[in-house]
Amino acid sequence: MKLVVFDIDGTLVDSRATIVACAREAFTAAGLPPPEADAIRHIVGLSLPEAMRVLLGRDDPGTAARIADHYREAFVARRHRPDHEDPLFPGAREVLDALAARGIRLGVATGKALRGLLSVLERHGLEDRFVTLQTADGHPSKPHPSMLFAAMAETGVEPRDTLFVGDTVFDIAMARAAEVLPVGVRWGNHPPEQLARAGAAHLLDRFADLLDLLPS
Repeated sequence: MKLVVFDIDGTLVDSRATIVACAREAFTAAGLPPPEADAIRHIVGLSLPEAMRVLLGRDDPGTAARIADHYREAFVARRHRPDHEDPLFPGAREVLDALAARGIRLGVATGKALRGLLSVLERHGLEDRFVTLQTADGHPSKPHPSMLFAAMAETGVEPRDTLFVGDTVFDIAMARAAEVLPVGVRWGNHPPEQLARAGAAHLLDRFADLLDLLPS
């Protein structure tokens, strides 16, 4: 493998509590009943407007857009709280360092907007770690493979030499559509059995297991 692309929320960063809180605040601000936490975790990985549309449960683009705006407001407010912390999952930093030391290029493909992604990377001191950043700003929502196609085009790497790591069925479906190796994690937003049914070639029990899939 020459390129490893990561999802962010639920894969590299444990942002589950933040996402659930912001989504519930957004629905409340829109005058709607807040969704249950399990329903919110199910839509993680989709781009924000699509995620809010799915949670809304009806085809109402205007209301979904309004909820998405409230979500952004809630997220920005939470991000600036002194006690806010979405930690890296155990072993993530060490594995990123090990992959870079092997000369493997690293990328991100996330349903976040670029501004939100850059904030996360800066908070964890990872701004210079990734050579390609693909976000919801310029691509269709997962599981469309556009983000992975762009990551491979930017780095000049073929699908056969690319691996994608994610925590949702949307991630696995995107990787399969792009014909790259789909790898799931057991600690994310979707249960591992769902990732297996979606076609994950491997499921990681811990981050260090990723190193066993790649040449040293």
